[in-house]
Amino acid sequence: MKLSVLDQSPIRSGATAADAINETVQLAEAADRLGYTRYWLAEHHASAGLAGSAPEIIIARVAGATERIRVGSGGVMLSHYSPLKVAETFKVLETMYPGRIDVGIGRAPGSDGLTAAALAYGSQVGIEYFPSRVGDLRAFLTDAPPVTEAFARVRAMPVTLAAPEMWLLASSEGSAQLAAHFGLALSFAYFINPHSGEDIVALYRREFQPSDLWPNPVVSVCAFVICAETEDRAQYLAKSRKLWRVQLEKGELGPYPTPEEADAYPYTPTDLARIEARAGANIIGTPTQVKAGIEALAARFGSDEVIVLTISHDFAARVRSYELVAEAFGLHT
Repeated sequence: MKLSVLDQSPIRSGATAADAINETVQLAEAADRLGYTRYWLAEHHASAGLAGSAPEIIIARVAGATERIRVGSGGVMLSHYSPLKVAETFKVLETMYPGRIDVGIGRAPGSDGLTAAALAYGSQVGIEYFPSRVGDLRAFLTDAPPVTEAFARVRAMPVTLAAPEMWLLASSEGSAQLAAHFGLALSFAYFINPHSGEDIVALYRREFQPSDLWPNPVVSVCAFVICAETEDRAQYLAKSRKLWRVQLEKGELGPYPTPEEADAYPYTPTDLARIEARAGANIIGTPTQVKAGIEALAARFGSDEVIVLTISHDFAARVRSYELVAEAFGLHT
């Protein structure tokens, strides 16, 4: 079993974005030491609760602070950007940290509609061209002819000895089909869509077309996890997540709350119903319980890699959660 980390660079209630970025670096150093396989940085915009609006920059900082672990994006929201620019950014990163860089891309905007329009300012290329963007990015990364014939003479620089690993993040059939068509590795966001993942991954494997990047289908699955010495402690820490999700669904993109703020929040019956509906999507408990939950999830998806997303208001408890999971699985340090 390979275990990896997804970090959304959360801004804790009472803390700052600078604190969040510093904690990202500290957590990455811990993950490197603990034996995790890769460390991915997410992209979100227009959020007072998540500091990672430019994962490419944080990747450079994290890769420089670590020694062994792979570092990448989970993911760059390619719908906003030029494939050539993304390819050249990650080729520079690959040049700086050879053999350690991943390019994870996503189709979701990672923002509200107005912010998405601002990110695309000046471009007339809509979301309907996303498949072409994916194909062009793969070509630019591998020094192959791009899908867009008008760019046939364009090559992404600098030239690298090897291409970064390219993954496509998915929570729906559409993204899984794109990953299969272009021969990319697939990372399924179980923490976003816990209901139909097995069918989506099966579709990906069934339709997969081998590529120069991946000769066979490769799947990882990402889950929200909190691990503590006792189940009561883990459930206490998870209160923050429950409130944050409720606020997120209401468009309240504030800092990550404390458990005490969660206790004091005036939940409506609808809020409580949504919390209950999502209860089974998270893996929360002691090391023994969490290990069993992660193994069961991996078995369901036929995957040998689980990406762990852990957020708690107490940063020390967040690091400790990753330590306990690493110890439970006997990761090499």
